[in-house]
Amino acid sequence: MALALTARQLFTPIEAVEDALVLIEDGDITEITTRSAREVPARTRSLDFPDAVLAPAFIDIHIHGGAGHDVMETGPESLPAVEKLLACHGVASYFPTTVTAPLDRILKSLDGLGAAIEAGAGSHPEGRARPLGIHLEGPFLSHTRRGVHPTDDLVSPTVPIFERMWQAARGQIRIITIAPELPGALEVIAEATRRGVCVSLGHSDAELSAAHAGISAGARHATHTFNAMRPLGHRDPGILGAVLDDDRISADIIADGIHLDPLIVDLFLRAKGPERAVLITDAIAATGMPDGKYWLGSLEVDVAQGQCLSGGKLAGSVLTLDRAVRNVMKFAHWNLQQAVQLATWNPARVVQQHDRRGMLAPGKAADLVVLSPGGEVRATIVNGRMPAA
Repeated sequence: MALALTARQLFTPIEAVEDALVLIEDGDITEITTRSAREVPARTRSLDFPDAVLAPAFIDIHIHGGAGHDVMETGPESLPAVEKLLACHGVASYFPTTVTAPLDRILKSLDGLGAAIEAGAGSHPEGRARPLGIHLEGPFLSHTRRGVHPTDDLVSPTVPIFERMWQAARGQIRIITIAPELPGALEVIAEATRRGVCVSLGHSDAELSAAHAGISAGARHATHTFNAMRPLGHRDPGILGAVLDDDRISADIIADGIHLDPLIVDLFLRAKGPERAVLITDAIAATGMPDGKYWLGSLEVDVAQGQCLSGGKLAGSVLTLDRAVRNVMKFAHWNLQQAVQLATWNPARVVQQHDRRGMLAPGKAADLVVLSPGGEVRATIVNGRMPAA
C-alpha cells in the first residue's frame, strides 16, 4: 500500500523542508514535496505528525548487542531482540560488530551473522532494524591499545587469516578495525580495500608515520576516536594527529559523556566537521537493560550507572544512537539537523550505502525516523512500514 507522511519539518538531512509531504510506495520514497505543492494521492494511507520532524532513520556502524543479547551469540533469539531495540531508538540499519575471541569462535559467529544478513536481504520482519554487513573489530589489534580485547586471542594480521574470516562471513564483512603499525597490516588493509571493505584505524599505538602508511594503503575511517588510541602529544601527534588532521579520513566517536569528556566531543566535531564525523554506540548486551552483569563476546562486564567495566576498563557502552544525537546538541551546541547528519548521511557514506540510505530523496529506501524537536524518537519506519502498535 502507498503511504503518505506529513510533518511540520523534514531534514534530508542536508536540506530542511517545511510543512513536508513524503510519498512512499513498495518500500521506496517516490516523492518529497510540501503540502502546499501537492495533495495526498487517492487510495494512499496518510500519517500526520504535525509537531514533529522527519529524518532518515539512523545507521549504527558499531554495535555489539542490546536487549540482553550479544551479536556473537548463535541462538535464534539474539539478533531479533537487538533489532527490535534498535528500531525503538530510531535505527533502521546496523552493522553487527564482533569482538576479539578465539579464532574458531569468531569464524562461527561470522558464519551466523553472514547467514542472517543474506536472509534479511529480501523481506525483513516488520519493526526491526536490518543488518547490512559485519564490522570486524579484532583480532588485528595492538596489544598496547587492546582495551578489553583478550590479549591471548589477538592475532597478527595476514591475508590468509582475513580470507578465512571473509569466507566464513560469506563475503559480508563491510568494516574492519585494524592497528596499522602491526607487521602485515598494510597488506591486509590493501586487500580489504580491494574487496570494498571500509578499513578503519583503531585499537592502535601507531606513530604518525605508521598511521599515514595505513591511510595510503587504503584505510579511510577511524574507530571510536581517542579511545584505545595512542594519546595526542604536542611533539608526538601519533595516530590521533593523522585522524584529526587528514581529510581523507572520516572518524567516529562514542558521545555518551563517559568515553569522552563533552569538551573533547566538541573539539572532535570542530576538527572533523559536519561531513566527516560519525556517531556510533559501541553498545553491548546491557543496552536497554537494568544494571548487572552481562557479556561482551567472552568477557564478563559489570554495568552500573551507565558505565560498562571489565577488569576496571571500559567495555563498550549502553548508549543509544538517539541519545548520542541529543548529546551532540548538548555537548557541542549543534542543532538537530546538524546532529542528525552524523547518524545518517555520514555513516551511510562510510559504509558505501549512500546510494540507498542516509538521505531522504526519491529512489532511496523508505527508512525514516519521526523525532520531536528535541530529538526524542516518536516512531521508526523501516522499509516503508510502521511497526505494529
